[in-house]
Amino acid sequence: MKAKVLITHSYFYRFDSKQWKSKRFYPPLGTLYAASVLLEAGAEIVFHDNCLSNDTDEVSLLMDSQKPDVLLIYDDGFNYLTKMCLTNMRDAAFEMIQFGKSKDCIVIVCSSDSTDHYEDYLKKGADFIILGEGEETLKELYQNLINGHINPAGIEGIAYRNGETIVKNKTRPVITDLDSLPLPAWHLADIKRYRDIWTKNHGYFSLNLATTRGCPYDCSWCAKPIYGRKYNSRSPENVISEMTYLINEYGVSHFWVCDDIFGLTKGWISRFRQLITDTKLNFAYTIQSRADLVIKDNVAEDLAKTGADIVWLGAESGSQKILDAMNKGQTVEEIKLARYALQKNGVKAAFFIQFGYLDEDLEDIRKTINMILDLMPDDIGISISYPLPGTAFHEKVKDELSLKSNWSDSNDLALMYKGSFSPDYYRHLHHYVHMVFRRKQRIRSLKASFFKLSAWDYERVRDIASVLYYFAAIRLVRNKLKPTGQI
Repeated sequence: MKAKVLITHSYFYRFDSKQWKSKRFYPPLGTLYAASVLLEAGAEIVFHDNCLSNDTDEVSLLMDSQKPDVLLIYDDGFNYLTKMCLTNMRDAAFEMIQFGKSKDCIVIVCSSDSTDHYEDYLKKGADFIILGEGEETLKELYQNLINGHINPAGIEGIAYRNGETIVKNKTRPVITDLDSLPLPAWHLADIKRYRDIWTKNHGYFSLNLATTRGCPYDCSWCAKPIYGRKYNSRSPENVISEMTYLINEYGVSHFWVCDDIFGLTKGWISRFRQLITDTKLNFAYTIQSRADLVIKDNVAEDLAKTGADIVWLGAESGSQKILDAMNKGQTVEEIKLARYALQKNGVKAAFFIQFGYLDEDLEDIRKTINMILDLMPDDIGISISYPLPGTAFHEKVKDELSLKSNWSDSNDLALMYKGSFSPDYYRHLHHYVHMVFRRKQRIRSLKASFFKLSAWDYERVRDIASVLYYFAAIRLVRNKLKPTGQI
């Protein structure tokens, strides 16, 4: 027999005002992988992408019209925001579980949040929670379904209810041969809609793909609910095959490579470079990496030669004290060297920064701001330290998280434990650092264009107006910082 599966996920861009405003939307890559695995197993699929949906009502309507046997809520684990378990998205998942059970469906959930909090999802009515990496477990669950009998005790990597008892089975090992997986079921996504939004708002089209899974490093704040500390990589040949397909089929010109760490396997980037030369593919891409990796083995040069546009570095702090407390395994000097190595090779460097880590004081904050303004990366992303379940950081502060343990959306920026300063201080600090950084960018732009003949073109006027605005706005924010601390 076959089982009709309605597969969806619980990430809604509309529920996250910051992300919705950015208009940098990507299809749910992990969900598309799950769909391809089910298709390969012969399942009848109804695919619904909630990324651009208004609310969960669309899933309810599909339940009525399609009458699936199974509702599969399978989140995109490659989207780092799903690791944060935003409460808006969790509530949406709970609503869809209730839809499924009201229609007598078997409900299966796979996500970072449900892996961390499987009891909560089971209590809401889910029948099975897939723990961690989902493809192999999903395949086995589906085979049980079509055979007409599910033996949950024999399936690794799930949690379920046995009467009033919640059972968590043995963890399933992660997939080591990533080339054995089918490519994501891209044909199920509304690629045209994504392309139109990107082209209208940014002038080019970007799609997401993953070349690796996992991260072997042990930063104290970084959660690893899906892959643990395992790190496995697709072959460069496999990645190039997917890129070729996406470029030819959908007109992609840019890729967001959503690996935690890109190209860590020795020789991977150089082989990738050779294949791009051989195939004459032309694209730009953005990655995440570490400062200590970028300065090794001509990595910066290879990245430039392969079309890397932006490298987001987990700089985190300009204070070595804080980097060491985070168990980051890198130095402030390495951040500096990585910035210069990328700049020398024509690759943009962007910094992830977080404030509010344990024992951070004013001197640490000043060091971070000075690092940003001295090195002037091409972009910055600032967050407040966020204690995720399963991390050493979370263990230290978990007793303080009774009132609030998750953000509602990615712009919440709440400090959910007792920090050195108040939650409002860190929110104002977030705005202050963004503004002093943007002001310096505009001043640099003005200086660079000072001797241009077109002295009063649009960009010049914009930069002057921006600088004047930032001077006034920064003064206001500095005054808000003074009651609880200073800069």
